[in-house]
Amino acid sequence: AASLLQAAGKRSSSNLLELTEAELEEQFVRGDGPGGQATNKTNNCVVLKHIPSGIVVKCHQTRSVEQNRKMAREILREKIDLFYKGEASDVYKEKKASEKKKQEKKRRAKENLERKRHFKEMQQLDKK
Repeated sequence: AASLLQAAGKRSSSNLLELTEAELEEQFVRGDGPGGQATNKTNNCVVLKHIPSGIVVKCHQTRSVEQNRKMAREILREKIDLFYKGEASDVYKEKKASEKKKQEKKRRAKENLERKRHFKEMQQLDKK
């Protein structure tokens, strides 16, 4: 999923729906997860809510509030795009394509494994 988000960030996101700051509700909370004092004492986790759709995004990927705010908006844009456009969304199409690639890779690996196993069995038979 992470690579998907990066791909969407690098791609021209002009065809995604625009966010209006007026429709957003932003909070800064304490993040969770590992990090000890660094996370327990700082409110650098961004919670972004898109009021019309009710979609909420939490971003706590870096220690910088500014970076987290930017990332949260990118993720939210993709989620909103999916929410309104459904299967017509580029985000959805990209995800489907990468899933297909992954399945193809798995299938090839499985076939190679079978081939190797078969080859080994043949070698064993030859030795007898």
